Amino acid sequence: MEKRIQIIRGDITRQAVDAIVNAANCSLLGGGGVDGAIHRAAGPELLAECRTLHGCETGKAKITGGYRLPAKYVIHTPGPVWHGGGRGEEELLASCYCSCLELASENGCRTVDFPSISTGVYHFPLDKASRIAIKTISAYLAGHPEIERVRMVCFDAGTESAYLTALAELEAGL
Repeated sequence: MEKRIQIIRGDITRQAVDAIVNAANCSLLGGGGVDGAIHRAAGPELLAECRTLHGCETGKAKITGGYRLPAKYVIHTPGPVWHGGGRGEEELLASCYCSCLELASENGCRTVDFPSISTGVYHFPLDKASRIAIKTISAYLAGHPEIERVRMVCFDAGTESAYLTALAELEAGL
């Protein structure tokens, strides 16, 4: 049986899945990194729909169409900026993953692809972020058989390695 949590290296804008997750900013109006790449690939219709959503709080999520992307939906979630760990960043990051998966379930998504949320310009430590992501996704999937597969789509080898390690630790019960 295929694992329900998978780690791959690739470009999230090219994934043909039910939903991809956008590591957005609170405005939802595009930005740098994965956010900018998703907006460019989806086309101007995505920005137009995002304008109607009136932003999103850190740790929450909102869903739009995928437009010119191969994914049916884009789930936007603003991750926390890392300030050293004393401002609830870990809980907010876990909330990002959980909120996205809840929206995916509510919208009939069976396959969901995530980027590494908050580990770019928001400077969340990659080792902490990968463990939080894998633990949160695993816990959600345990009670939600409707989601068949979640993939972490990693942009580079270092990110991929961190998520593979986090998944191996979870599977080993560490």
